[in-house]
Amino acid sequence: MIKKFLLTILGKNSSNANSTKPVVLGPKQHKIDPKHVSGNAIRVTQTLQKAGFKAFIVGGAVRDLMLSVKPKDFDVATNATPEEIKRLFRRAFIIGRRFQIVHVMFGQDLIEVTTFRSGAENTAQKDEHGRILRDNTFGKQHEDAARRDFTINAMYYDPATQTVLDYHGGVADIRAKTLRMIGVPEERYREDPVRMLRVVRFAAKLKFNIDPATSAPIATMASLIDNVPTARIFDEMLKLLMSGHALACLQQLRQQGLHHGLLPLLDVVLEQPNGEKFITLALSNTDERVRQGKPISPGFLFASLLWHQVNQKWAYYQEKGEYPIPALHAAADDILNKQTEKLALQRKITSDMRDIWSMQPRFERRIGKSPYKMLEHPRMRAGYDFLLLRCAAGEADEALGEWWTEFMNGDASTREALLSNTSNTSPDTTPKTRRRRTNRKRKNIVAFKPNPQGPA
Repeated sequence: MIKKFLLTILGKNSSNANSTKPVVLGPKQHKIDPKHVSGNAIRVTQTLQKAGFKAFIVGGAVRDLMLSVKPKDFDVATNATPEEIKRLFRRAFIIGRRFQIVHVMFGQDLIEVTTFRSGAENTAQKDEHGRILRDNTFGKQHEDAARRDFTINAMYYDPATQTVLDYHGGVADIRAKTLRMIGVPEERYREDPVRMLRVVRFAAKLKFNIDPATSAPIATMASLIDNVPTARIFDEMLKLLMSGHALACLQQLRQQGLHHGLLPLLDVVLEQPNGEKFITLALSNTDERVRQGKPISPGFLFASLLWHQVNQKWAYYQEKGEYPIPALHAAADDILNKQTEKLALQRKITSDMRDIWSMQPRFERRIGKSPYKMLEHPRMRAGYDFLLLRCAAGEADEALGEWWTEFMNGDASTREALLSNTSNTSPDTTPKTRRRRTNRKRKNIVAFKPNPQGPA
């Protein structure tokens, strides 16, 4: 009797994908603090419930609340259809092709509302690999729970009653720090290969162990990710890199055999000491910024991840006789063209990456008005941070980073002194293209200079 009661409380008897009756947990059992629940998410559930529908906060928000972690987003699940949801809210928009969802807006706050999905697999449109392309068949709550990916994401919280419904032993897995797929992992990965990336992200973020049955098929099924639209891959990679646990995620990608091909050539870099050191520093800095609540630039992130390849290509083109600046632009083109075959990098991001890369040789030029022009560059801060990263990795002279730090923070007299010292002690840093053109001009001047002694 006692054993049965404990199993009921912990949810160990509900890990089956066909479970129709949830374990119900009260406030003393799930220990969710209502003060940490989004007021707008509560408004959405209350509005739906007053209209006669079921409505729950669901997924990652419930998981994080139970782990005493502040959720980034709040999602709501209901038995109301998208059209019924839309009619209840002033600012609500139906989106999605693969599965329709509703975005309910409160100022800048967005609550994503989904209708319970059906468990009838034969109604879903799939490709030849088994990936679900479109599925707008709605169902019951227990079917919706079975359709979710992991047990820890298949719990439903009702703010009105402060109860949690656990269909698949999510509470037990949270307490055991285990990441477990609902259903047969091979089938779930075929339905949506992005779930393999989500395994990595959640395991790294939550510091959970991956259930052996969930982990086992990943290495052999990793190639299915190639069938996923590049926009979805980019979106998932961005979540992974901006999770605050990017370094741990990258290590998990390698451990699970998923890093090959996701960021072309990145797997090669990670085998080289210089490249690995640079990327480790970049991701560590990014994680620290996330923990401090500072903004993260996707352009800076991807510029860091791909810099080693750009640097190698840059050296290659210069060895072939190309001038430094055109060589750098050619290298950037090569790497970005290769990368965008796999990730749908947005134009704004690639533009930022090019700016950051192209600024690096310009930091070497510390004479005349060039440093002042650099201060006016819209990407100056990102380019400067990138320079400091190169200095920390031993790729650039630390004195160069220190000079720019003093120049940026100094007053007018400090800057003039720095420029004066640099011009007196530093070698000519004029790019080859400019220097050769100048020398050619000087030769012409000499050629046409009158002979002071008169004609021979």
